[in-house]
Amino acid sequence: MSDSSPAEPVLEEEPAEAAIVFGDRLDAIRRFTANLAEHGEERGLIGPLELPRLWTRHILNSGVVAPLLKAGYLGDVGSGAGLPGLVLAIARPDVHVTLIEPMERRVTWLSEQVSELDLSNVSVVRARAEEAVLEHPLDQVTARAVSALRKLLKLTAPLARDGGELLLMKGANAQAEIDAAQKELRKFEVSNARVQVVGAGVIAEPTRVVRADVRA
Repeated sequence: MSDSSPAEPVLEEEPAEAAIVFGDRLDAIRRFTANLAEHGEERGLIGPLELPRLWTRHILNSGVVAPLLKAGYLGDVGSGAGLPGLVLAIARPDVHVTLIEPMERRVTWLSEQVSELDLSNVSVVRARAEEAVLEHPLDQVTARAVSALRKLLKLTAPLARDGGELLLMKGANAQAEIDAAQKELRKFEVSNARVQVVGAGVIAEPTRVVRADVRA
């Protein structure tokens, strides 16, 4: 009788686009991706179905945001497995990235990766975003898969310096989220909110980013 148990998910092969997105940082991103593939599920960082799409859905999806970063201080709210914060820190060593994450086991993972990958441009802060105490005002703040925009604004906008910028990764309903968050945008003095698509022509499914100015 044949064994009908489902096959174990296999890590997606590295897409050719990875070299375009990460350039001379490709070796470091390979190491991070391999670590996440090996330990992500057991440590509760990614689901078991993510391995066959780890590169395209998570690594490249995050990496194409790197050109939007300014040399300075970036905060990643709810860093989790390091998406997008660690990916962006690897892609842009000229940007100092603060990973803000409340869960201890995730903070441990993030700290391990920072050490193993020798990332001198990363700080890890264990805190809820609304309670985080940071050494530097943030020039830009990002987040991915945290919450709806109207809730996310109160977690991100207060962390940005006056004149800073939000770069919030969103799905296909990004514009609808902006439309639904008009009250919160005014409350937190966030202006010029718009959707920017990045990675078009490079990756199959481009990334949508809600860009907005904070107390500009």
